[in-house]
Amino acid sequence: MSATPVAWRKLADLDVAGKRVLVRVDFNVPLDEKGAVTSDVRIKEALPTIQAILARGGRPVLMSHLGRPKGKVVESMRMKPVAARLAQLLGKPVKAASDCIGDEAVRMSRELKAGELLLLENLRFHPQEEDGDGDFAKALAACGDVYVDDAFGAAHRAHASISGVPALMPAAAGLLMEKELAAFERVLHSPSRPFVAILGGAKVSDKLPVLLNLIPKVDVIIVGGAMAYTFLAQAGIGVGKSRCEPELLAKAGEVRALCEQRKVQLLLPIDHVCADRFAADAVASIHGPAIPAELMGLDIGPRSIELFRGAVARAKTVLWNGPMGVFEMEAFRRGTAAIAQAVAAAQAFTVVGGGDSVAAAELCGVTGKLSHVSTGGGASLELLEGQVLPGIAALAKRS
Repeated sequence: MSATPVAWRKLADLDVAGKRVLVRVDFNVPLDEKGAVTSDVRIKEALPTIQAILARGGRPVLMSHLGRPKGKVVESMRMKPVAARLAQLLGKPVKAASDCIGDEAVRMSRELKAGELLLLENLRFHPQEEDGDGDFAKALAACGDVYVDDAFGAAHRAHASISGVPALMPAAAGLLMEKELAAFERVLHSPSRPFVAILGGAKVSDKLPVLLNLIPKVDVIIVGGAMAYTFLAQAGIGVGKSRCEPELLAKAGEVRALCEQRKVQLLLPIDHVCADRFAADAVASIHGPAIPAELMGLDIGPRSIELFRGAVARAKTVLWNGPMGVFEMEAFRRGTAAIAQAVAAAQAFTVVGGGDSVAAAELCGVTGKLSHVSTGGGASLELLEGQVLPGIAALAKRS
């Protein structure tokens, strides 16, 4: 997704009746030591697409990666537990192949009857998947007649199942992918104003491309988390022992100047929850705007919370990517929790992307009050940087 949105084919545009529908899903779910699925969120997210294909007479052949087997068969990373949980959620049996390519997989796909579905074995048992190998893509394509990509979380990977297979057959976005793309297209190309972007996390270096891409599009940028200390240091404000990237002070100055040039309001923390060490049991104290030399900032303070809340309350579009502090530790969670609640309460179109932000929203119990919670951390970050994702480019409408 670049300055101009990619025109991509939707599932509704694809003829699936009586066909084997090769569906790239993201079933990379956590398993416990006994091999049981401990979180089925990603499986549930794919259900609408699977059910829509079945309802229209299609025969889903699902393929996914699981874990990082590094191109080898790892018994603890087989898809069997995923197939079992999917069968429970669908209320019907799910056939499982012992490999994702080869004679057995092709035979099982061809033998599917109406109402049946098949789950192929872990794609990453083959090194050719991550290599984007063309012959491997052809071997996968032999299991389907048409292709649907519903794995937004892997859309930034130029893997064989993501960018290779859709070049070989009619292809479309699944319902989850469609929902993700529609949300980000709205935010990046047609936001209601004021548009407020909230960026947090540990390092400016991680979010610099996002900042530079968003400045021409937004009205307000809120910066929190450890990345804020680099901006404060650049402005001559003491940050004590806080995490800072001295090598990026000049870049922080460029961002500040660009915001001024574009008349974008850049909001930084004006007080901080500090401690003398990075630990859950550290004694917290509030200081600001400067942080004492012997302390480090680990969360935004109460005055910063009110400042940021005010900007969010006035917004019509809110994009949140990154926590305001070390929210994993209860003593330094208040800032992130307050922002999560403010975004949830906003009378705005709200999008949360990035693993930590989503985890924080879940921890604070606000996900149900947000317009869109992205399933892809790396993919959403690259979209916000203005990159064209291989998985999306592969779904572009062809004449």
